Amino acid sequence: MTSEANGKAGIIRTERGLTIAGTRITLYDVMDYVVGQYPPTFIQGLFELTEEQLNAALSYIEAHRSEVEAEYQQVIEETEELRRYYEEQNRERVARISTLPPPPGLEAAWEKLQASKARHQLQA
Repeated sequence: MTSEANGKAGIIRTERGLTIAGTRITLYDVMDYVVGQYPPTFIQGLFELTEEQLNAALSYIEAHRSEVEAEYQQVIEETEELRRYYEEQNRERVARISTLPPPPGLEAAWEKLQASKARHQLQA
């Protein structure tokens, strides 16, 4: 593993990709919010990062922007492929489950849920 360190906090490459040292948080997780233009304090709080860890991540992204963006796009594409694959694999199962009757004793809650889903479908 290589490390681009700023003091104790740094960025390392793991089997998950570019990761903030001492965490399981990848730079691709952070990039979702950088691309969305969320403020750094929001990102720091969301991932429970120290200021040093956040600064290391943002500095690395800035210094290696093209490399990180290329890997980020690859991660997005792979994630979308997986989503489509599992959606297709589970299509029949989801359809079958949706036809099952409500669990005993939960009929009223089930009806309320179905009404809420119907309202949501009309809004979409």
